[in-house]
Amino acid sequence: MNKDTIIGFVLIAVVLIGFSWYNQPSAEEIEAARKQDSIAAAIKDNAAKQAKINEATRKAQAEEAAKADSSALFFAALSGTSQPVVLKNDKVELTFDTKGGTISKAIIKGFEDRDNKMDVTLFDQKTQQMNFMLAGKNENIITKDLFFTPSNITDSTLTLTAAANNGGSIVFNYILGKDYMLHFTFQAKGLNGMFAPNYKEMDIEWTDIARQQEKGFTFENRYATLTYKEKDGGTDYLSETSEVIDEKIEQPLNWVAFKNQFFSATLIAKDDFAANAQMTSIPQEKGSGYLKQFNAKMKTTFDPSGIQPSEFEMYIGPNDFRLIKRVEEQSTFGKDLDLEQLVYLGWPLFRYINRFFTIYVFDWLTSWGFSMGIVLILITLLLKAITFPMVKKSYMSSAKMRVLKPKLDEATKQYDKPEDQMKKQQEMMSLYAKYGVSPLSGCLPMLIQMPIWIAMFNFVPNAIQLRRQSFLWIDDLSTYDPIIEWQTNIWGIGDHLSLTCILFCVANVLYSYMTMRQQKDQMVGAQAEQMKMMQWMMYLMPLMFFFMFNDYSSGLNFYYFISLFFSAAIMWTLRKTTNDEKLLAILEAKYQENKNNPNKKASGLAARLAAMQKQAEELQKQRMNQQKR
Repeated sequence: MNKDTIIGFVLIAVVLIGFSWYNQPSAEEIEAARKQDSIAAAIKDNAAKQAKINEATRKAQAEEAAKADSSALFFAALSGTSQPVVLKNDKVELTFDTKGGTISKAIIKGFEDRDNKMDVTLFDQKTQQMNFMLAGKNENIITKDLFFTPSNITDSTLTLTAAANNGGSIVFNYILGKDYMLHFTFQAKGLNGMFAPNYKEMDIEWTDIARQQEKGFTFENRYATLTYKEKDGGTDYLSETSEVIDEKIEQPLNWVAFKNQFFSATLIAKDDFAANAQMTSIPQEKGSGYLKQFNAKMKTTFDPSGIQPSEFEMYIGPNDFRLIKRVEEQSTFGKDLDLEQLVYLGWPLFRYINRFFTIYVFDWLTSWGFSMGIVLILITLLLKAITFPMVKKSYMSSAKMRVLKPKLDEATKQYDKPEDQMKKQQEMMSLYAKYGVSPLSGCLPMLIQMPIWIAMFNFVPNAIQLRRQSFLWIDDLSTYDPIIEWQTNIWGIGDHLSLTCILFCVANVLYSYMTMRQQKDQMVGAQAEQMKMMQWMMYLMPLMFFFMFNDYSSGLNFYYFISLFFSAAIMWTLRKTTNDEKLLAILEAKYQENKNNPNKKASGLAARLAAMQKQAEELQKQRMNQQKR
């Protein structure tokens, strides 16, 4: 860069600086501009604030206008103070809210909650709400928006009134019975002209999020259901595992219950709930403290003239079969409500076993003051005593097959080819018939015990008498008994290992071993090979049971453990007391008797099996003849 270029840049800079200095505003002009900017900013800020105020005012006016439009008749009842009013007796304590006029909290006395504190809070106003809705000619009446005035207050009675501008009113009348039954009416007085001439139904929406009341979330959740009773049918419930939203129930309903494992809140309508009620059940996450979100949208009769109130009852209490039967007698509706169906006892066959046997025996043993663990043992012993004659007969049939096995092996050894299997079976059945043995009788022990096992599977988890009852190392027979717990949930196992479940599975393995060994001693030829495959299946079942029952109640696992223990003891005793030589001599005598009387026809199962084999043989001959053609 030369000298002339540098001089040029310097002159340009001097000119620009001089021009900027010459054109800069004076101090007065700067101050005036600052004031102008401040005013503009203030105006802009005020405009923004005013816009927000205007928007808030517009929204408030819109909401107020909407409220006035929908509830103008009860304008005075739209404001007030929410106050709790309590009804109570020795069994329950029910809190009512003057806003909405319905129950806001229910406490069931005499039972420990999940934290081992006395009294169970079934629901409160945070999660539960019951709303009655009326559709008028020009406006709707929604009870949850109204403030009610309490009167006639005692420990068992309460009247809540929401006054209308025209002198009419909406009235709830509550009467608490001596234990778990609440009677109440809903009535509209002086409002006849506010409804259409053909208006005869009102809407009820009831919602709650069922609380977890027991230690075992997974197990309790299986028995927490939205249950309902059809007017001309039985009870049913929404899926206990899947999400169900607004499912329509096509039949009219007597009642709807939000049911936990051991406690329920049930709403009963004297004139029933109309068809097409909508039910919702949404499972909640483990650790939330809740089991399921329930919602029921229903319709029932309503008299707009106010002459006939709509009548309701609520059962709020424990799921105790006998107790519910007694409390149901306090109903003033004069119909069979079947509220005891809240205690699920299984499908019809198993329900009859539990209803007419297990419950009576359970109550009888409990009345003697035995602990619940001893009661389960005594029930097991009683059932084993009742089924022992059939079990012994079945065992003796298996024993006969066992002592005849050498003779069967000898008589059928020439039928080892695959194409001779039919002849081999026929020869075996022929020998069984001659010795008077029924080969299918060995299956009876399992068939005899299976209905009882399934009946107890339904009874024990629903027996509230086991709740919080301890026995030996078990703190609570109604839930699992962990020997070890951890924080992380493992698929298929959960977050614990239950000792009674492990004992049950070990007992199952030992019992399966004894059973398979006994059956193996009586199998011939290919049956013995097939038995090997059966063994693996029998030994895998206890493993499957472990994954199924680890979350189940310790009372149920304990019953199965004791039942298998006594079954094994009975089988071992029968085996030790059976003299194979004497038994074989008896069979030989029977064989000689049948041999000396060749015209004697087989009867019973042997005759049917022989007929079936003969029919199978004829079919095989027909197929062979067709193939030759």
